[in-house]
Amino acid sequence: MKAKVGGRLILDHRRHGVVIALKHDDGSPPYVVRWLDNRREALVFPGADSRIEEPTTI
Repeated sequence: MKAKVGGRLILDHRRHGVVIALKHDDGSPPYVVRWLDNRREALVFPGADSRIEEPTTI
């Protein structure tokens, strides 16, 4: 799994967050995520039930 800052992390179709920082330059986990439901930030090691949606550009 690889992420970019601004990408959306979705855990088990229930929890959504935005990747706000990467710990590795190659985009591999862990990620610093701001959860959309409560605006809290957490260091996340996503599991097999997770996916990343690329950041969108307008």
